[in-house]
Amino acid sequence: MIRFFAAPIAAIALLSAMAGGALAEEFDTRDIMGGGPNFFRSGANPVPRTTVMYNGNYAPGTIVVNTSERRLYLVLQNGQALRYGIGVGRDGFRWGGVHKITAKREWPDWTPPSQMLARRPDLPRHMKGGVDNPLGARAMYLGSTLYRIHGSNEPETIGQAVSSGCFRMTNDDVTDLYSRVAVGTTVVVLNN
Repeated sequence: MIRFFAAPIAAIALLSAMAGGALAEEFDTRDIMGGGPNFFRSGANPVPRTTVMYNGNYAPGTIVVNTSERRLYLVLQNGQALRYGIGVGRDGFRWGGVHKITAKREWPDWTPPSQMLARRPDLPRHMKGGVDNPLGARAMYLGSTLYRIHGSNEPETIGQAVSSGCFRMTNDDVTDLYSRVAVGTTVVVLNN
């Protein structure tokens, strides 16, 4: 049994040593055996972030949420956009409009709004930020609404309609978007 695992582990160690700098920083043998920092990195996002051509009439820096596509676009220069997969509101909870990001938080606390508590009295009244918090690693608050663009500790919900109106992203994607936008960024929500 030991011989069965020895060859693959030796091959991984050799490849890691040969790869040098960048790959060595990204690769941790614990990732394939369990417990390393990148264990869930590959395959964790069912809708990978990508740069696409974008023909909307929005200024660079605008966020466009397309609820029917379950995609969020950060408009770039030269007719391009970064496209992210998102989870959207389930039936009866989707909405549209134009708002601004009014606040940004890293590892935000979560206090369910009274409307949500009325539907789900089993929810905690307050939850400190952290890996178990449903808002994930980052949150961007949208105007005076109850809604946010936020991370999720349930990456399998990306591309699904499961939320109470917020837009969920993987923690990796929401951290990337958070670093690219500022308070005051326009957010256009298209609910077709």
